[in-house]
Amino acid sequence: MTAPITLQAIAPAPSKRAAGVPRIVVVGGGAGGLELVTRLGQRLGKTGRAEIVLVDRSPSHLWKPLLHEVAAGSMDANTHQVDYVAQARWHHFEFQQGELRGLDRAAKQLSVAALIDEDGVEVLPARTLAYDTLVLAIGSTTNFFGVEGAAEHAMALDALSQAEQFRRRLISACMRAQNTNASTPGAASRVDVVIVGAGATGVELAAELRNTAEVFGAYGLHHLDGQRDIHLTLVEAGPRILAPLPERVALQTTKLLEQLNVTVLTGEAVVKVEARAVLTASGKSLPADLIVWSAGIKVAAILGELGLPVNRLGQVPVRSSLQTEIDPAIFAMGDCASCQWPEKNTTVPPRAQAAHQQATFLVNALRLQLDGKPLPAFRFLDHGSLVSLGRFSAVGNLMGKLTGKTLLVEGLVARLLYAALYRSHRMALLGPLRMIVDMLAQWLRGKTVPRIKLH
Repeated sequence: MTAPITLQAIAPAPSKRAAGVPRIVVVGGGAGGLELVTRLGQRLGKTGRAEIVLVDRSPSHLWKPLLHEVAAGSMDANTHQVDYVAQARWHHFEFQQGELRGLDRAAKQLSVAALIDEDGVEVLPARTLAYDTLVLAIGSTTNFFGVEGAAEHAMALDALSQAEQFRRRLISACMRAQNTNASTPGAASRVDVVIVGAGATGVELAAELRNTAEVFGAYGLHHLDGQRDIHLTLVEAGPRILAPLPERVALQTTKLLEQLNVTVLTGEAVVKVEARAVLTASGKSLPADLIVWSAGIKVAAILGELGLPVNRLGQVPVRSSLQTEIDPAIFAMGDCASCQWPEKNTTVPPRAQAAHQQATFLVNALRLQLDGKPLPAFRFLDHGSLVSLGRFSAVGNLMGKLTGKTLLVEGLVARLLYAALYRSHRMALLGPLRMIVDMLAQWLRGKTVPRIKLH
């Protein structure tokens, strides 16, 4: 899909490099990448110690855990996006819009694809960008695991455009069902939504969709019963939902979902996806007007084409310093990096908190690298996980720093903690004062616009 064109697309070409000033290029403006360039810009770019460049194919950033709310129509993304060109101006880094296409490690250059607008017209030509230090933070995409028909008929929620497309399809399906119910007495037309994968994204989407369904009547869909006519099914191949979280969190969440009239099917591996149905290994055929795939992740294929070693998920293995194993001038972070977690004898999980911690680590590590000093080792601290069930509830587990035990949290406390995670991310990007003003502006806007975005 062609990236939207905004002011970023007509930004000037990269300025000539100042003699003797090192350039740090970060590819990927997700949660970790954008936090990293913002802090590097403030500490190194502002003083002229280094040139900081961000490369991303999109013009703006939206915190990925919010995509399920955009998909359900309960959030207007425009009020939560961060425009890269404005962020670059405010925080002393340069933004280049375009998609990573290649890497020449010997010449220390990366290739950026031409930027094409919606009419197929070239706005920016293909470019090469020189670097002294490169940080790969390109995130992850949906993994369909080769299931027949999944890529063709199921929707992923990797990007804002996909979330918006799902929302439009959901509203269209609900309007068709409402018109059938209104025009045909006794009719019971319904909308079937099947969500494949009961990780955090799938669970949160199911709860948020129920929230949306229950308020449709207030916005004109009077003949559509949110509980009866919108059927939600969550399908998980494993023995329980939320596999990375403690079992008691999963059990509590399952009970809450059932109270919301969400059908939860565990131990059901999907073997085929059709245009209007999901087929499982046990022989079930689940009718579906809309299908969402949230069963796993992988890294974009381009990462395996750069000449760097990758694992089966496409991640780049890194040392404890987050440097790639074959090139100390190239770092990787976030979902696209395979970083060892010695305390658990596994790798660091692909979570927002990991990207945040790695961004904080790299701000210091890259400064030490400029000074020619040895780099420290990254240590991931698991603070637990939280799952939002929209306005209904939230559940999660917090890791005790002193005891090492987990604490189950739910209800209002969990909802407040979940909101605090997002505000922490916004503060890293905007600073304390602007974050508070931003929070107040969003609250005021919420009092003057419909709860559900219907257009």
